[in-house]
Amino acid sequence: MGFDQYHEPPQELSEETRTFARMISSVIEEAEAIDWYEQRISVEKDDQAKRIMQNAQKEEFKHFAMDLEFLLRKKSKCRQMMKMILFKEGDIVELGEKAEEAE
Repeated sequence: MGFDQYHEPPQELSEETRTFARMISSVIEEAEAIDWYEQRISVEKDDQAKRIMQNAQKEEFKHFAMDLEFLLRKKSKCRQMMKMILFKEGDIVELGEKAEEAE
């Protein structure tokens, strides 16, 4: 396994920072898997195969959410900003701008 997710010498990074980097990589990998399934589902003609892929994609969404929650528990400022954007009604860009201003 490569360690190209680090931009600094790994031995100089704290265990907490290395764990954070691993979880960031996991979020990226789960997002990629969600995308791959989305593309496959959109072209699949066999109904049973499509349902299996939809079930698998749902698992990837769960993993993505768990990884993201872990990261947000480690970064309280980021968590506060996301609370001002996620699951809110209204213009997403405006919500983001207001969250940034509040920071």
